[in-house]
Order: sequence, then C-alpha cells, then structure tokens
Amino acid sequence: MGRLHFLKEKKFYLNLLIILVLCVVLIWLTFRMLDRYTRHDKVYTMPDFVGQDYREVKREYAKDFHFILIDSVYPKGQQPGSIYQQDPLPGSKIKKGRNVYAIIVAVTPEKTVMPNLKGISLREAIGRLESSGLEVDHLDYVNYSYKNNIIEQYFQGQPVAEGTELVKGSKIVLSVGIGDDKSNVKVPNLIGKSAEEAKRLLNLASLNLGKESWEDRDSLQYMCIRRMSPGPSSESVKAGTYVDVWYHSSRTMDFKKEMKELLREDSLANVPQTIKIDTVTETIETTDYEYEDEF
Repeated sequence: MGRLHFLKEKKFYLNLLIILVLCVVLIWLTFRMLDRYTRHDKVYTMPDFVGQDYREVKREYAKDFHFILIDSVYPKGQQPGSIYQQDPLPGSKIKKGRNVYAIIVAVTPEKTVMPNLKGISLREAIGRLESSGLEVDHLDYVNYSYKNNIIEQYFQGQPVAEGTELVKGSKIVLSVGIGDDKSNVKVPNLIGKSAEEAKRLLNLASLNLGKESWEDRDSLQYMCIRRMSPGPSSESVKAGTYVDVWYHSSRTMDFKKEMKELLREDSLANVPQTIKIDTVTETIETTDYEYEDEF
C-alpha cells in the first residue's frame, strides 16, 4: 500500500471536517470574547468633571470608570476637594471601565511663613508679602519719625513674629510710620482697574481700599472700577486714607472712552480759572492806565 492510501478513506475526511469546524468555532468564540472584553463599538463621551467634588464624582461614576488621584494643587479661588484637571479630557471618546486620572484642589490649605517686615520700607514690605503668598489687610499709620517705615506686623489683631506658619492668602495689618512732616499723598487713578490691581496701587501710594460697591453684576474677572472717592483729580490726602470705589462690568462699558471723558473734564475744569485770572489782571492794568490819564 502507498503512503497516501489514507486519502481514499472516508474516516480521514470526516476527521478533517471536524477539525475545520472546531477551528472556525474557536476563532468565532475568540473574537466574541474579545468584543465583550474590549466593549467593541461601545464608545461613550467623557463627561466634564472639572469643578465638581472629587468624592461625589467617584461615588456616582464608580460603575463606569476607575478613578485614580495623581496630585493636588493650590489654585487661588477654587473650591477645596474639587477636580482641577482630568485625563481623558471632557468630550473625549472613551470606553467604560477605563482609568480616569484626576488632579484636585487640595483640601488642606497651603501654608507659608511670615517674613520679617519690621524696619523696612512699605514698598519692600509689600513685595515680601506677595512673595510669601500673603496679602496686606490695611495700613495703619502712626506717629513715627521715619516715613513709610514698617513698625509692626499684625495677624488677627496680634503681633505676628517672623517664621510663624500661616495659611497662604492670610491678610496682614502693617503699622507704618507717618514721618515728621506728615505730608499728604496723591490719589492714584484707579479707573478701569480690577479690585486686586486697585488695592495694590493704593497700598503702594500709602492709602487703603475703602468701601466697595457694584453698579451691576458680572463675573469678578470682568469687574473694573468706574468711580472712586476721593478721585484721582482730588487734592492730596492724608496717608492711610480709605478710597471708596464703584465697580462696573467691562463687558457693558467702554473704559477707554470713560478715561478719555474723565481727562477731558479735568482739562476743561482748569481752563476757566486761567482765563479768569488773565481777565482780572488785564482789567486792573487798564484801570490804572485810565486813572493816570485823568490826572
């Protein structure tokens, strides 16, 4: 018998058919399991979790995603415990069950240490506070021979020593010398400035931010100063004076036009006074001349 005699037997073909069928079934089962495991064709849109409380999001979407917290940050003005950044980004096409990496706003406030400001100038003290993440609450001017020299630093009504640990953003009261001459200071122009910019400019000018009023309502990032009292055209005021301000939305007002109008009014206000003085002088000179002619 030859070596290929089995090709003539029906049993061979039957076994071959069974093997082929098993292979097809195994391949079909493999792809079915892969589709089920990878959720093929089941794509979802990634929700936007930014700004929401991390614990609530994790609890609500626990069946859909696997959340992994990778870091915490200290952005200013954000709600502690809220999601600051997420990966995948909102709107991404994803499959359920995947990992979602989150960066949250730290629940524990960021700390800093109090610098030593005593004996230095007001301008330098403000710079050191800003570098340390602290803010000026207000300036308290007292009798002291050295003008704008820091005498003492206070936190919550009590002197605060150098190196004391404080929460970033804490407000510090500065006791400042008024100087022997007790000279007045000029009011800076705050029109069009934000609250943060205005407070810094006032403090650098030896003044304090007073009462704040809002003429309309909008997000704080659009609110700018429209009016102030005393105004920038006022005469000089005492150091430590409180300047009241009124805010208006920059989305509903052209502050450049407002500034031009303010400058025009200031210019016109000075013109009549000059003319009046010149007129009086001219009249006096004419009168004297006529009087001499009569003699």
